[in-house]
Amino acid sequence: MKKLQYTLLAAVAALILTSCEKVSPIGVLVSGTGVEDRVKMSNIYFKQHKAEYKDLIVDLNADEYTFLVGADSHVTDDAGRMDEMFSIGIEGRDLLYAHLGDIADTKAEYYINLDNCILRAKEKYAEKNYEKSTFTDDDGDEYTFYTDTLNEKIYLNSDIEDIPLPFYPVVGNHDITHNGWALWSSLFHSSFYDVYVLANIDEKEDLYYDHFIFLDSASGTLGKEQVELIEEGVLDSKYNEQIGIHTRHTFVFSHTNIFRPRAVEFASTFPREEMFFLLDKFAEWNASMVFLGHVHKWDYEKVNGVEYLTLDSMSSDNNPDPGDYLIRVHVKKDGTIKWEPVHMSYTAK
Repeated sequence: MKKLQYTLLAAVAALILTSCEKVSPIGVLVSGTGVEDRVKMSNIYFKQHKAEYKDLIVDLNADEYTFLVGADSHVTDDAGRMDEMFSIGIEGRDLLYAHLGDIADTKAEYYINLDNCILRAKEKYAEKNYEKSTFTDDDGDEYTFYTDTLNEKIYLNSDIEDIPLPFYPVVGNHDITHNGWALWSSLFHSSFYDVYVLANIDEKEDLYYDHFIFLDSASGTLGKEQVELIEEGVLDSKYNEQIGIHTRHTFVFSHTNIFRPRAVEFASTFPREEMFFLLDKFAEWNASMVFLGHVHKWDYEKVNGVEYLTLDSMSSDNNPDPGDYLIRVHVKKDGTIKWEPVHMSYTAK
């Protein structure tokens, strides 16, 4: 259970001892990493570890599936709001939980707190969604099996941290300050990736997937490398309409906002050319919803049929009182979408 925490501490030691600007795809030995290097590392890792971003499968007998979105948790010594988000998602049977960046402030002890929070969530998730059994071999060694009954997979683990948790974050600007990319990437590896959800099979046995796209906008810009990868079609639908495999909905997640929440607030830091590039790309992807964070202010816009939701911070430091800081999206079997705010009640002690 402690092996990832040792990795986090090693990342800090590496930052102190090296001025190297390059790194292996797991992102540990990093110093002063910019968006170009982050995206290159992320793309390498994603291509080499696609199984970790496996397609999710909806219960095809259900009328709908749901997913949960939060933003700007800024975990420090108190991870209470992150614990609450995971509990809400697990108890609510949400298919996945997305986070819009600035997940923790960049100190090793804060990331250890975050890691412990994720481990607690994995324990709850496994208890809720997996069948657990144990086996003792002839040498007296005990093994634990976790069976994912929906996906018919068996995980043999001596450590709960190997259980996959459907948690998909993007990186935020606070996550990369003070060379924090080494800490963030030690936990989450890739800041630029996508996931598909098998959402429906109709009477003709056509398959309908929903596409979840996670962008790296932590530096307030996509950067040349990310734009080129997007233009090359790295995130375009991999499914072939001609053989009855369809992309039904596309959902996009980014830290940096596009629209200003109020006229008196500062605007997006995206260069204007990138803002128009993204708006055009979302239309090309036929995106249904785009989720944004960063400014700690709620905002809703609808442009060219695309809904843009900018979420307030879920951090108890930024918003100490209970409030509606999460969004739950309901995706019906017939393809209709609705969303609702989700209340958080945790207050810091």
